[in-house]
Amino acid sequence: MLELAIIFLILLFGSFIQGVSGFGFGLIAMSFLPLMFTVKESTLLVVSLALVLSVSIAWQLFKHIEWRSLVVILSAALVGRVGGFFILHHFGELDILQVFLGVFLICVVVYLFKSKPPKPDTKVNGTWLPIVLGLAGGLIGGVFAVGGPFFVFYFLLLFHHNKYSYSANLQVTFVATAVMTVTLHGVNGDFSLGFLGYFAVGLVSVLIGSRLGVALFAKLSQQNIKKIAAIVVAIAAANLMVTALL
Repeated sequence: MLELAIIFLILLFGSFIQGVSGFGFGLIAMSFLPLMFTVKESTLLVVSLALVLSVSIAWQLFKHIEWRSLVVILSAALVGRVGGFFILHHFGELDILQVFLGVFLICVVVYLFKSKPPKPDTKVNGTWLPIVLGLAGGLIGGVFAVGGPFFVFYFLLLFHHNKYSYSANLQVTFVATAVMTVTLHGVNGDFSLGFLGYFAVGLVSVLIGSRLGVALFAKLSQQNIKKIAAIVVAIAAANLMVTALL
């Protein structure tokens, strides 16, 4: 029961952060869950719940989706997810992946603290930039369920003038890539019966957390929320690396 309660709180916090800032569920969840499960088990749980979470948020922001902006980056992301599937399927039980995850999370934290809002007149490349970011986000997301920062970077450039369009398009990307990952691993039998219990607990958690986050979306400072999340992720990432190396 204690383990389930801890998992519930981790996922609740992560889904709340995503509801407020548009991303962060995977970062928060993958900062702690690998301390209790393998990277493969953690990723599959987080991606499955991220699918539910993103559908919930995207549905609430549906009218703000701009479909044309999704074509290139989403196509590249789906290709990246196929690569991520092969890596996770064959190497997801190795402890070294926990170290790689910790290093990546630290890099994300540095980005979150140093990144600045884009300038109003920033021109966004519509070809190579979404292809590169889509492939990277799809691959990292397929292995560690934390590919969000690549998509956040692109959609912040594209929709810095409208935070609702930014969040809505971000969620659609998460939905499509999560469907790809869940389908590939489901066909290959990577899900176990024990997974269902954790998924049920997580489902309740993310529905509550996302609702709270979206409700406060217009009232809370996204920058302050991201800084708090970044500090939490940094501590957890360092702990992940130390635990894996000991």
